[in-house]
Amino acid sequence: MTVQELAKMIDHTLLSPFAKEADLKAHCEIAKKYNFKTVAINNATIELCKEELKDSDVLCDAAVSFPLGQCTLDTKVFETIDAIEKGAMEVDYVVNLVKLKSGDWDYVEEEMTRIVAECNKRNAVSKVIFENCYLDESEKRKLCEIATRVKPTFIKTSTGFGTGGATLEDVKLMKECVGDAIKIKAAGGVRTIDQALAMIEAGASRIGTSNGVAIVDAYKERV
Repeated sequence: MTVQELAKMIDHTLLSPFAKEADLKAHCEIAKKYNFKTVAINNATIELCKEELKDSDVLCDAAVSFPLGQCTLDTKVFETIDAIEKGAMEVDYVVNLVKLKSGDWDYVEEEMTRIVAECNKRNAVSKVIFENCYLDESEKRKLCEIATRVKPTFIKTSTGFGTGGATLEDVKLMKECVGDAIKIKAAGGVRTIDQALAMIEAGASRIGTSNGVAIVDAYKERV
């Protein structure tokens, strides 16, 4: 894997609720310098970041119903469409954990189906955030089973705002369940090159991190 191939596996993340516009502009400049795949941002900042990235191939990655997943389904669908219309080409949404924990799998599948469909209509990448720190193994497997029917572009381990982030065990489990049919994004707590490479070895093809610069710089030294 080349340095550039690694950089293109990184969603360069800035989801702080109190980031200033200057911080977001600097974030985009770094993303362009390193040629990351996306900047992962809150929806209110999409238009600003889209303008900053207009002379590059770095994309905007929108966080929908973030980080709790507790918007209504219609709200999530609207937010997805609005984010794409504002300039996002990738969408990461959080599943409704109350419905999931209550065993309402029909709702969970309908939610995934509708959001993925809106992304597909608009040629946008869809990512389903499981928030694995709150799930048991059977729930993780059930979500993977639903995903294999609905076929989002990615399933994702975590928001990074929960009680835990990505683990190798979760990435391996998700890979075991979906194989090559759906890609896996590891996010939350991936801060070093060794962690990133381990996640990729376990089956992740995208890394969500605010430490992309340190990860890529360390890889440059290594290779």
